[in-house]
Amino acid sequence: MTTYGVNGFGLGTGPARFASIAEVARAAEDAGCTAVWTSELYSRSATVPMAVIAGATSRVSVGSNIAYGVGRTPLMWVAEARDLDELSGGRLILGLGNGTPAMMERWHGVSGEAPAARMRELVAVLRKLWRLDQGPVDHDGRFYTAHVAPTTAMAPPLREHLPIYLAGVNPAMVRIAGEVADGLVGHPMFTSDYLEAVVRPALVRGASSAGRSAADIAVTGIKMCVIDDDEESARRQAAFAIGQYAASRVYDRLFELHGWAEAQQRIRQAARDRYGEALIRAVPDDAVDAVAVACTPDQFGARLRAASTGFDHLALTPAPWGLNDEQTHEATWRIITSLRSILTATDPALEHSR
Repeated sequence: MTTYGVNGFGLGTGPARFASIAEVARAAEDAGCTAVWTSELYSRSATVPMAVIAGATSRVSVGSNIAYGVGRTPLMWVAEARDLDELSGGRLILGLGNGTPAMMERWHGVSGEAPAARMRELVAVLRKLWRLDQGPVDHDGRFYTAHVAPTTAMAPPLREHLPIYLAGVNPAMVRIAGEVADGLVGHPMFTSDYLEAVVRPALVRGASSAGRSAADIAVTGIKMCVIDDDEESARRQAAFAIGQYAASRVYDRLFELHGWAEAQQRIRQAARDRYGEALIRAVPDDAVDAVAVACTPDQFGARLRAASTGFDHLALTPAPWGLNDEQTHEATWRIITSLRSILTATDPALEHSR
């Protein structure tokens, strides 16, 4: 059965923003979510909001979906992860991704060469450093060098094994998740068909090459949810967000799989022309149905269940394009309220526990 979480979006600036994140996290936990997630971009970190979420909750997993693997050295990733795992009482999920090669080079100042191989090596180094209490770590690799010998006795980490999830869209990175990760973080553009036709076979190949079972790797997704009393308005908002993603070649395989390649070209032309209305019209209705949950409140339960096929966990998020901060915050609360009704109906014990 699929479990659900939300992205912990905060509103405002200064301390008010972090208070808002904490409020969202507590409400999500109270609604029956099993995880609260946070991500990072060029202007915000994932780890500081994760600390806020950890301090505000007691049961949900605290995860990043995603943080940039190349954004910190392996040593600092492990140092921050140890702190976050202790703060949360062992509830951390470290979700990592590299971003595109251009982002790696322009934002982080590292080579965009072989991002999948880089991620495989990063996870290996993180695993070694996580158990630094057992002795020195010496690693000289293609992308990372680490020679760390503790000068004083180190306490062991709170947990022997840190759950690491990896973001992947195309087969090469998904295979790496199958080889070395505890979970896969699927992109908001993932559909159930893409999951079965492309992702799961790659995950199985990666797991098999490492002597693992793909069944032991959690498949999580990020699902765009737009809930509005006017269904057409909800669908237009979802279509606009899908159109922003369609411009990238990263998603060509997904569009081809679904037979949307010609529509993708029309979307790209509309994006180049900066004509939002044409972009929305160019997104196929089937794409809105397959990628997002865009509906009225009374339709939400059935639509969400249909969209959950193939996923172990879904993190629900407002459309990541076309909304200001206030609208995103309002949409997040609408998702939590709708989830509360669904999860309470599924598990009445949740209602009695409040």
